[in-house]
Amino acid sequence: MDPFSQLILIISVTSFFTFQWLFHRVSPWLSVRISPGFLGLSDKQKVEWNSRTVSTFHALLVGIFCLYILFFDDAVNEDPVWGDPTLVKTNVAITTGYLISDLLLIFYYWKAIGDKFFVVHHLAALYAYYYVLGQGMLPYFANFRLLAEFSTPCVNQRWFFEVLGYPKSSRPNMANGVAMAVVFFLVRIGVMPVYYSRMYAVYGTEAFYLVPWGGRVAWICSSICLDIMNIMWMHKIARGCYKVLRSAQRSKAGAPQENGKMD
Repeated sequence: MDPFSQLILIISVTSFFTFQWLFHRVSPWLSVRISPGFLGLSDKQKVEWNSRTVSTFHALLVGIFCLYILFFDDAVNEDPVWGDPTLVKTNVAITTGYLISDLLLIFYYWKAIGDKFFVVHHLAALYAYYYVLGQGMLPYFANFRLLAEFSTPCVNQRWFFEVLGYPKSSRPNMANGVAMAVVFFLVRIGVMPVYYSRMYAVYGTEAFYLVPWGGRVAWICSSICLDIMNIMWMHKIARGCYKVLRSAQRSKAGAPQENGKMD
């Protein structure tokens, strides 16, 4: 094993244990001090709270790293299939450690945070990342997919509001809900044309045929699988936002004014 591969393995293992430590130690300690309402949550809610806290930290960390690569890593942007994957592999190694850590927590706390779609999502991503870390291929596409992580903090914040007792029709929760839907659409749905147009541009080139069959399956099938789930989640989020906005409109329309008339 070459020195850089050893470093990537160390980063992945360190990432795994770091996210376990964040879940079991840091999140409970920090949450009590930031939000006293944490103590009033049920055991299942505390498990999900800690899981979402950790996923928020991961999303911000790899998301910022992802943007840096997207804007400043010329080698990856000029050769999306075989460009120098050094920074991408580092970022993907962090995510790999997180995904394995999260899978372990999902299975251990299945009654609290178990979700078959998250298991499929994590396994599909790990399958694709195996080729990125092992053979350094497709760095641009691996990095581009990590843009989706920017939707995680908004999704989690909405859950935090609701579990702490904010009604869905409250202004903070409504504003966060709209922001969540917009961000989710931009980084998971709106970027699809860019992603697949770049994939189409590469398809059939010499660089493409240098990718082994397993790598092509991991690249194409994992992308389609992940985006099908993204569309499903977007549909669910959009329906939820629509219901909340409709409820708020009805409440406003039914609220009596000072002159006794209705809006």
